[in-house]
Amino acid sequence: MRAAASPRTGRPCASSYQDLSSCQDVIERVEDPVATVPQVGWGFTVQKFPMTASGLQRLEEELRRLKTEERPAVIRAIAEARSHGDLSENAEYHAARERQSFIEGRIAELEEIIASAEVIDPAQLSGDQIKFGAHVRLIDEETEREASYQIVGVHEADIKAGRLSITSPLAKALIGKRPGDVVSVPAPGGDRSYEILSVTYG
Repeated sequence: MRAAASPRTGRPCASSYQDLSSCQDVIERVEDPVATVPQVGWGFTVQKFPMTASGLQRLEEELRRLKTEERPAVIRAIAEARSHGDLSENAEYHAARERQSFIEGRIAELEEIIASAEVIDPAQLSGDQIKFGAHVRLIDEETEREASYQIVGVHEADIKAGRLSITSPLAKALIGKRPGDVVSVPAPGGDRSYEILSVTYG
């Protein structure tokens, strides 16, 4: 598991937050959805994407599955389809090739994302101000419906699972706020207002 290091100290930020001041630059940068960190010795910069440890684990598991299960399976499917003869009208062959193209593209995408992940462990954070990794409970002031979200990286977001991308309008409005604050978010039917009920980490 890769851990982000503070550019000032070189110490990992994912494994220990006992001294938060040494890694505060990482926490502050993730208020900008994409943090840019110099690539030492090459004269250019690379984009580093904030991500929770659990989010990185899910992506690594998907990559493992694609490489060890999906890729071999589609190779076997292509070989089987080829054995049926004329490929020009072989629907199974063309479907398998399309599936192979998708798998290889997703593998390349995941490898790039994982290599660019800057892991931040929300369990080591505290306080009532909303930052990356916070679990936030809200109430819609119009409908009085409550909802809970964790603010996570763009590549691990899943709104149905309650994981809210840090690039979303709601997350951007929430960053820096505290319980009791009210945020307004543009919506197709007009602005929606949400009151923050609680903020937790872990």
